[in-house]
This record gives sequence, structure tokens and C-alpha cells, in this order.
Amino acid sequence: MSLEKRKGIKRLTSSINHSLAGFVNALLTEDAFRQLFIISAILLVIALFLDVTKIERLFLISSCFLLLMVELLNTAIETVIDRISLDIHPLSKRAKDLGGAAQLVTVVMTIIIWLIVLL
Repeated sequence: MSLEKRKGIKRLTSSINHSLAGFVNALLTEDAFRQLFIISAILLVIALFLDVTKIERLFLISSCFLLLMVELLNTAIETVIDRISLDIHPLSKRAKDLGGAAQLVTVVMTIIIWLIVLL
């Protein structure tokens, strides 16, 4: 890999390609991400057809995207920890648990948003 940084449109194109590669990799290799992706896709379709205000629709859709973003970040944390060492270490466990906690908070937030809007 070249140490020279790309600039301009080449940098942007390269960045988008790397991002898409990460997204596809997560879909193909991560069960949790794939499950959340399917659930979010279903919820997005439902959100588009609900009789709600624009701001309510925005909250519903945003919560679905946030679910996916936090799961990707959680997976990245877990991957980095595993890259460093597969040995069990208190700090590695803490990092993975905190990433999982962030995902749990996001799931609960999404459920609360959907319940508030729908009820």
C-alpha cells in the first residue's frame, strides 16, 4: 500500500469504495449486522407507509440507521480487540462489553421511539 495520500476525487472515490467494502463484509460475515439490516429494512418500508408526521417519520428512519451504525462500530471494536490478541484480558472484555452496551442502548432507544410514535 502506498504511503502517499490520495487527494481530490480519487480520495473520495477510494473512501467510498472502502466504505462499501466494509458494509458488504459486515453483511456477509456478521450475523448480528445482517439480522439488524433485515429488521431495519422492514421497519424502513413500514415507516414510509405509516400515517405520521414528517418529524415522526424522520425519528423512525433515523433510529433504524443508528442501529446499523452502532452495530458497525461495535463490530469494529470487537475486530480490533481480536486483532490485538485472542487472549482473555479484562480490558479487552471491557471494550467488547461497552460496545455491546452501546448497541443495547440503541436497540432500547429504537423500540421506545417506535412505541411512542405508534401508540
